[in-house]
Amino acid sequence: MPKTHDTPSMQLAVELIELLYRGAGAEEFAQWQTDAEARIGADADRPAFLEAMRLATAMRTRVDLLEQRERGLLAVIESAQDLTSRLERNELLSVIVARARNLLGSDLAWLSTHDPDSGEFRVLVADGAVSHRVAKMVTRRDAGVAGVVMSTKLPFTTPDYLHDTRFAHDGALDDTFRDEGIDALAGVPLIWEGEVVGLLFVADRYNRTHLAPSIAILCTLATYCAVALRNARDFERVNAALARADQARADLEHTLRGIQAAAEAHEQLTTLLARGAPLASLCQSIARWFGGSMLVLDEAGHVVSQGHAHKDPDSCAARYEPNGVHAMDVSRALRSSRQVGRSVVAFTESGEACRVMAVIGGDDILGATLLFHRSDLDDLAVRTFERGSSVVGIVLLSQERAEAAKHRSESALLRSLVAQRQDEPAVMANHAERHGLLLTQPLSLMLMRLDEPSASYGARALRIAVPSAGMLVDDIDGLVVVLCSTTKALDLKQSVSTWARRELGAARFRGVMSRPVSSSAEIPALYATLRRAVGVLDRIGIQGHIVDQNELALYSTLFETHDRSSLADYLDSIIGPVLAHDRKRSTELANTLLSYLDCNRNSKTTAQKLGIHVNTVRQRLATIEELLGHWGRAGRALEIHVALRLWHLSTPVD
Repeated sequence: MPKTHDTPSMQLAVELIELLYRGAGAEEFAQWQTDAEARIGADADRPAFLEAMRLATAMRTRVDLLEQRERGLLAVIESAQDLTSRLERNELLSVIVARARNLLGSDLAWLSTHDPDSGEFRVLVADGAVSHRVAKMVTRRDAGVAGVVMSTKLPFTTPDYLHDTRFAHDGALDDTFRDEGIDALAGVPLIWEGEVVGLLFVADRYNRTHLAPSIAILCTLATYCAVALRNARDFERVNAALARADQARADLEHTLRGIQAAAEAHEQLTTLLARGAPLASLCQSIARWFGGSMLVLDEAGHVVSQGHAHKDPDSCAARYEPNGVHAMDVSRALRSSRQVGRSVVAFTESGEACRVMAVIGGDDILGATLLFHRSDLDDLAVRTFERGSSVVGIVLLSQERAEAAKHRSESALLRSLVAQRQDEPAVMANHAERHGLLLTQPLSLMLMRLDEPSASYGARALRIAVPSAGMLVDDIDGLVVVLCSTTKALDLKQSVSTWARRELGAARFRGVMSRPVSSSAEIPALYATLRRAVGVLDRIGIQGHIVDQNELALYSTLFETHDRSSLADYLDSIIGPVLAHDRKRSTELANTLLSYLDCNRNSKTTAQKLGIHVNTVRQRLATIEELLGHWGRAGRALEIHVALRLWHLSTPVD
């Protein structure tokens, strides 16, 4: 179009139309207006030109508004498409937040979600922020713009946030806005089913007033964000339900496999039991089944059988000892297993667990089974082990009954000999001779009480540990009873004492060996006397000794009707100062005086017996006389000697 026109006003009108046609920007349009007013001056057409310029400005504003609405509509359509195509919540929200920021031409935007438990809004996604503190903002529901929007459920704008007095300020939040340089802020609620679930914000680093169309677009995008949050929550619930269904199916399959495996294990053990398989085969089968080791213990905690899936000298099973490091743990678990009737984990070491099950036959404790394994056991596996322990109990009970049948004749003979009404002497003599015992020769009787395990176990173990022809062993009235020829009594006493200290411990047994009797008719009365003597040992607290009947005769007279406290009072009244001196200064005065009296008051012999110098003996005797006073009189010496003997008997053997 030619640039030559008749008047300046006409020329300016043409330029104005050209600017509108080109869609000139706001700055260019404003600059042109300033220049045009100067160029038209006092032209006669100036009023008409100014009116045309006003209409052009209004037209340009309307075009800008239409373009903004078009962009908003396009953003809404794109957000709707994203909402239907994206299932990942944070990715979708990030896109919508960035779109809101770009659409409104803001410096930054963010979305906060509401935590109903804490009553706080926390930033979920942010776009355009410079400070990292923006992404970590936390706003109370009663502070800042968040408090206003939360209470009104309506949009809220402020051109100058930091100086706005219409709401309560949060100091930490204000510091973040200062760091970021935020002035203007607009926020709209994310509403779902009448509840505010979040907030969508746009902010600028200059004073700005948002118009209604901008707020409307922001509200629409906030609605999409609310739908996205709800959809994501629904998808999470669906996925969680599917995961739970998959887990339930997997658990059911695992349970079915466990049931099948348990049934196979039970069938295998039952087959072995029906075939009369030895205990070792059962243990090996159970050990292989669990991929670990299996030990079967008797009542005293000794291993009677075992099985191993893999030989490992460093495993807990290979290092097990009845009085070893974990003996207390095993004993505690065994007591618990007896009470609850189930297996119990005794201890875990280096990832290897020891599970204990008490084995009970009838009313008696037959022993225990120990399973050493590294993998975790579910309830079915534990039940399988416990059923295996029951099978082991059947085998142990069968063995015990077989052993009892084997020794039934021996037991019947011994019970007949100690009974008040004995069988015919000739019948008993013939019966005893078949067991290698001659009733026409002098006989000795020994009674022993065990604290743990039972007397029946002690009798069985003695038959194995101390085999001897011409010896009868059985448990009678809760005591281990042994009858033998007097010529073997001393060796038997020594052997039994050694076995008991080694297998049971010095603090878990006590017994008495009788003087010889010449005929079997004397045995019932002797048995009754020894039973009373064992009661005396219990009362005076003797442990770890098998005492000769002659040695106990005087004490039986003193203490058959007294308790252990009587012994303590007696000893304190006779030799209390000496015992107190020994305890306080770790001396050997009591032992020295006992040896001196046993050696007929011979200092030299006493020194040789104790392995010390004779002058040391004399010095100790002098100290004793200072403590007890003069004790040379026969009556006083006898009294002290008896007290020292009682003290010596009541002291456990190391």
